[in-house]
Amino acid sequence: MASYQERALDGASPVDLVVALYDGIIRFLYAAIEAVERDDVNGRRVAVKRALDILIHLQARLRMDIGGRPALVLSEFYASMFALILQASQSASTQRFHDVIGCVKNIRDAWRQVASEGGRYPSAPTSAKRIAPISQSKPDPEQASSWTA
Repeated sequence: MASYQERALDGASPVDLVVALYDGIIRFLYAAIEAVERDDVNGRRVAVKRALDILIHLQARLRMDIGGRPALVLSEFYASMFALILQASQSASTQRFHDVIGCVKNIRDAWRQVASEGGRYPSAPTSAKRIAPISQSKPDPEQASSWTA
């Protein structure tokens, strides 16, 4: 028997599925925040891993050969969010998790607009252009040796 969520996605367009993946990232980041507030290290790690798994999936599905500039912008966005989530988890910072949620919501909303326009993709979501390059988002190398999700 299919779950409610599985049935809800039956017949969904590719853009609707991408929006659902962004919703999943947001849901798991909120779970990570709740785990931080409960001082539940394992719960935080599980939630962070699930969010990162979705980002990896989205990154792996990008078609750089046909996506052009929007695919490049999204690739940089995913890499930046990956690094920021790791930093938030490492520092157990609810504020950093909220910052990432805000960025992901901006891009999700751009995809929702794409869906409402029948799948026509704009040149690039403007909120993605404001993301710092990954080189500026990497954790401190001295801290990296002791990092855990």
